Amino acid sequence: MADKIYVGRRKTSVARVILKNGSGKVTVNGREFEDYFPQLLSREDILAPFKVTQTEGKYDVFVNVDGGGTTGQAQAVRLGISRALIDINPDFRPALKAEGFLRRDPRMVERKKYGRPKARKRFQFSKR
Repeated sequence: MADKIYVGRRKTSVARVILKNGSGKVTVNGREFEDYFPQLLSREDILAPFKVTQTEGKYDVFVNVDGGGTTGQAQAVRLGISRALIDINPDFRPALKAEGFLRRDPRMVERKKYGRPKARKRFQFSKR
């Protein structure tokens, strides 16, 4: 039987998450997640759904993540793990929802406009 894949997204990052019963090992793109995410904040972001639902060390997590930067990737993984935990036990939903882990953050980078150096920045104005 194939394991179910749960998708989490943030900015341009896409994370595909698989949860299996295990000892709490997290693998990201074939590497230990401590190696892949050197920032402590990103690692805490990934483990936060397990802390909220008190399921630390019960599931092994296998993640394929692509696009964006490390923060966006970590938050995409967090959303994927949260969705997987709800599928395992629907009673986790209120706790995860209260923490805001089920919301797909809609904020994206604003596109660059013509006649400007960036999206909103303007070239220096010269009166003379």
